[in-house]
Amino acid sequence: MTGAARLGRVVLAGTPIGDRRDASSALVECLQGAELIAAEDTRAFALLLKRLGIETRARVVSHFDGNEAGRTPELLEVLRRGTDVVVVSDAGMPLVSDPGYRLVRAALDAGAEVTAVPGPSAVLTALAVSGLPVDRFCFEGFLPRKGEARRRRLDELAAEPRTMVFFEAPHRLAQFLTDAAAALGDDRPAAVCRELTKQYEEVRRGGLAELAAWALDHARGEITVVVAGRAADQFGPDDALALVRARMADGEKLSAAVTEVAAMTGAHRKQLYQAALADRAAASEESR
Repeated sequence: MTGAARLGRVVLAGTPIGDRRDASSALVECLQGAELIAAEDTRAFALLLKRLGIETRARVVSHFDGNEAGRTPELLEVLRRGTDVVVVSDAGMPLVSDPGYRLVRAALDAGAEVTAVPGPSAVLTALAVSGLPVDRFCFEGFLPRKGEARRRRLDELAAEPRTMVFFEAPHRLAQFLTDAAAALGDDRPAAVCRELTKQYEEVRRGGLAELAAWALDHARGEITVVVAGRAADQFGPDDALALVRARMADGEKLSAAVTEVAAMTGAHRKQLYQAALADRAAASEESR
């Protein structure tokens, strides 16, 4: 009796975010030995190979936002034939504000293995150099482009106690920072990190309003923004309860949500737990 055919693996390969010397030997080996590479931009990938001074025997196909849904079944069929699929984005780790999630989800559902060749990350690099707390953080990626939707999301983040990381296009940076200052406070500490690991790398630190004024004349290149969370001493009981409510709305259990929020805000855990129970009971009564 023969066993089931081996499925190929999805290999998420992190590429340099700027400096080609950040490419690991594992990445080079992976690209040189690959049979099929799904690249966010095939031209950018060809340039990466040239910068690294290597060649690949792999078939390279495009895999970007516009064709990801249609490309996934084709790549899944490749996996079923036992061939690995290497996924690369233009820079950094795939899936982080880049394509790849549909393929990962489909591969896992089909029983295929998903692994990674770790590489540079603009998120973690910006966090490390920001000078802001990094023990707890959240990644928000690109906020909505339209002003009203962007401001609404920033208002929702006003009570977020964790350090926040955003991506933003240079032509929208000044307005993003202005909106952030209005929602989070002019003096909320932040850092604008541009061109990380590249020749013109720059990290500008200051309050949001100050950075918004600076960005009017200095927004160029690839931008990552790091913003401090709300300080623990700025939280009242209602603020902590609102955070618990938001976490429960996202599916987190009450006890776990209370424990995490209490740790982040300094709220008394038992009192917060009792308030959250009462809040949940009141909400349940209103829905009847």
